[in-house]
Amino acid sequence: MSAPTSPTDLYRHSLHLLLDKDIDAWVALWAEDGLMEFPFAPDGWPRRLEGKEAIAAYMRHYPDHIDLHDFPDLRIHETTTDPRTIVVEMRGVGRLVESDAPFDMTYIAVVTVHDGHITSYRDYWNPLGVQQPGADFTGSSR
Repeated sequence: MSAPTSPTDLYRHSLHLLLDKDIDAWVALWAEDGLMEFPFAPDGWPRRLEGKEAIAAYMRHYPDHIDLHDFPDLRIHETTTDPRTIVVEMRGVGRLVESDAPFDMTYIAVVTVHDGHITSYRDYWNPLGVQQPGADFTGSSR
């Protein structure tokens, strides 16, 4: 099955891939020159990832640290000024693999899709959620 091409359908598909821990398929949804930004990232966390390879490297170990179970409270808002862009409100819930502690993160994302691939993803996630031991999947040296 090919990936959906509308921004809303593609985003929903991407969430299913994350729940399935299929990071390779999730990365395949990205344009080669895709841009992922984290405006609220705490010190030591990346604020900008340029290109599919950088995004893949960032996400590679995500499932080894965070076991996502669900994305409750998902709201996707389609924009009228640019139909390729959506605004997403959601929570990601699960557990931290290392400690078995609950994981509960609130997100707002602004996502742009072009030709069936994610080209831009500004992720306004809650930096307080990554202060727990075992939450750092980036391999940073904080």
